[in-house]
Amino acid sequence: MTTAFSTKEITAKIDKKLAGSITSLDVNILLVEKDSLVELLAYLKNTPGLDFDYLVDITAIDYWDYFEVVYQLVSLKNNHKVYIKTRLTGRENLSLTSIVSLYKGADYQEREICDLMGIKFEGHPNLKPLLLWEGFKGYPLRKDYLE
Repeated sequence: MTTAFSTKEITAKIDKKLAGSITSLDVNILLVEKDSLVELLAYLKNTPGLDFDYLVDITAIDYWDYFEVVYQLVSLKNNHKVYIKTRLTGRENLSLTSIVSLYKGADYQEREICDLMGIKFEGHPNLKPLLLWEGFKGYPLRKDYLE
């Protein structure tokens, strides 16, 4: 069984490398600025002792006032997991930088989020619709879809 990784153990390291990127933390959840997201994920993946080498899942949540994108990472070597969250405000022209170059498994997950929530992933190599057809109107998992 994978164990939660105490974010307090890595926050000091991250703050030395990426000062101000973490806006909040919980036992195994880091809330980070969207502009620091890719650099932080690369740090977690490539730093010896952390080795978060496996992306389990990416999901997006609509809270009306903002969207939250959540990444679940696992270190297979150390048997730890951590959740990384970032927030996007507004309801139009939402975008994040793609992490497909870091984690190949992000490919379909980013396409699904784009289809269903309308969050674009800049730099994605093939952001064509995955679940919906070309020209589909709206984003079915948004709270305002049927309004």
